[in-house]
Amino acid sequence: MALEIAKTVDAKGLSCPMPIVKTAQAIKDVPSGALLEVLSTDAGSTRDFAAWAKSTGNELVEQTVDGGVYRFVLRKK
Repeated sequence: MALEIAKTVDAKGLSCPMPIVKTAQAIKDVPSGALLEVLSTDAGSTRDFAAWAKSTGNELVEQTVDGGVYRFVLRKK
């Protein structure tokens, strides 16, 4: 089942903390319950997004890696 993504953040090539900063800005633009997709090439973003989701109350729905690109899908609380 394909997830309905409301917005995509392209954070490829950015290093910590920029993927999280861009995500925090972008999630303000999506309605509650909507999905935000983030693409990152920063290996550290795996633990960053898990921690960020926990601290903000947003849900980390999906997390995959393909060819060095990390994909995160977050549901806005």
